Amino acid sequence: MKKKVLIAAIAAIFIGTYACKKEKDAVYNPTALTVEVPAFVKKYVGAMPSPPDNQLTAEGVALGRMLFYEKLLSNNRTISCASCHEQKNAFDDRRPFSKGTNGAEGNRNAMAIINAAWDKQFFWDGRRASLEGQAHDPVTNPIEMANNWTEVVSRLQSNMLYPTLFFKAFGTKTIDSNLAMKAIAQFERTLVSFDSRFDKYYHLGDTTVFTAQEKSGFNIFTGKGMCNNCHLMNTLLTDHEFKNNGLDAAPADAGLMKFTGIASDRGKFKVPTLRNIAMTAPYMHDSRFTTLEQVVNFYSTGIQQSSPNIDEHMPAFGNGLNLTSQEQSDLVVFLKTFTDQAFLKDPDFSDPH
Repeated sequence: MKKKVLIAAIAAIFIGTYACKKEKDAVYNPTALTVEVPAFVKKYVGAMPSPPDNQLTAEGVALGRMLFYEKLLSNNRTISCASCHEQKNAFDDRRPFSKGTNGAEGNRNAMAIINAAWDKQFFWDGRRASLEGQAHDPVTNPIEMANNWTEVVSRLQSNMLYPTLFFKAFGTKTIDSNLAMKAIAQFERTLVSFDSRFDKYYHLGDTTVFTAQEKSGFNIFTGKGMCNNCHLMNTLLTDHEFKNNGLDAAPADAGLMKFTGIASDRGKFKVPTLRNIAMTAPYMHDSRFTTLEQVVNFYSTGIQQSSPNIDEHMPAFGNGLNLTSQEQSDLVVFLKTFTDQAFLKDPDFSDPH
């Protein structure tokens, strides 16, 4: 899939910067940027949303990409956003829990950054309502980057590259945290993934790309498996809701309730997208499952019906779907068709440093 990311314009930004042009040569003339998505995406969910006060520009995305990979954001200059959201892992972390600058681990699995422009709430507990807000927290979290934005801004301001990059993106050489978060959010909005074999089969009608087993898995996903009740086939493969899927009879992590304080939200977590799911192990908010086979087996035989606020879409009989071993195998094979190799290797998303 090709997208209009104005490669030439972005390249010009970096060439100009790394050529060490004097600041007086900087010109504020941002280039509007459109991320092109397939027609089937627009049909189901519309064009990519973009906040009125943070419209995409080539210069803003280029700056955001630099900041996403910038280790100056962490207190000891050792990790960046990309340290826990690696492109080869669909911008996720293959470790059960990401490690911060002091070696401490969090207690929730990192979430992949895929098609996030269509999201309305972020993190497992939905505590942020925008990508801009989401970009704030890792910097100040004491078990992640363990820094503060005042220090980050000071470092960026004194760096030979960033004042000019901020000027080109936002028309000012005076850096502040809000502009930094806006730039990171702009870059993250370009991380779109709609070029998997599933897309070719389901949305583009090429039935030759699936094996017989993958077609069987597709039928289970949309039928007996009831997976598409929450992971909608409308291209995003999530309904963006918060649900308790019956992991535990007594959830140790309050989930959404931790943010809302509402008892009926206990044990509810954000429904993640299944795009590139084969690349984002381990699974669930607490990383309890290391393989897709384990995930499918849980939905087949491990659902805790007594879990508080269990979602209405969970099977209301026994402990799950009671899939046969062959059905489970077929479903796992199908889930792997959501992998988008172009997304995982797109040079526009790689480290520009």
